[in-house]
Amino acid sequence: MQNSSLYSRLLKLDDYFFNFLRISICIVMVWIGGLKAFQYEADGIVPFVANSPLMSFFYKNAGNKVLNKDQKLVSEYTIYKNPEGKVVQKNINWHTQNGTYTFSYGLGTMIVIIGIVVFLGIWFPKIGAVGAALTFFMSLVTLSFLLTTPEVYVPDLGGDGPTIQYGFPYLSGAGRLVLKDIIMMAGGLVLFSDSVKKLVKPF
Repeated sequence: MQNSSLYSRLLKLDDYFFNFLRISICIVMVWIGGLKAFQYEADGIVPFVANSPLMSFFYKNAGNKVLNKDQKLVSEYTIYKNPEGKVVQKNINWHTQNGTYTFSYGLGTMIVIIGIVVFLGIWFPKIGAVGAALTFFMSLVTLSFLLTTPEVYVPDLGGDGPTIQYGFPYLSGAGRLVLKDIIMMAGGLVLFSDSVKKLVKPF
């Protein structure tokens, strides 16, 4: 009986749990989306966008190949990467011409809007269902980077000895960040289901 009573009390909290998930997704979306307005974050997503068959057309130089200092043919964006915390004006000029910042502003705005729409699902299930569905599909696109972006796996850079752990399945920092979106995808599905249930049985 005691267990039954405890379970009943916990079940009454499920609305709060779902709403906490909505708030959590909103915080992540608004924070990450807001950062897209800043140069370092816009630079950081270039490898993902440039290699994506779904988004590369937003960049003017996505398909360009050039010779690097080692005379290897590489994607042009790799020559103009700005490490986080470092500002190189010639790299910024290249990204400006490439459309890096314009795209990032648009993407960031979309992500912030999705986060707010998910949050509104606390009071408006129909709006919440839309936000949850968008969260799912946005995460699906993000996870596709595991198939299209070379930088998500540890590269073979050589060194004092042979590089043993590189390529699939050895995720780089960028890859580990992308993989976490599978949790966001699951959260979107859970919230979509919850919103639809409220629409079918509002009371």
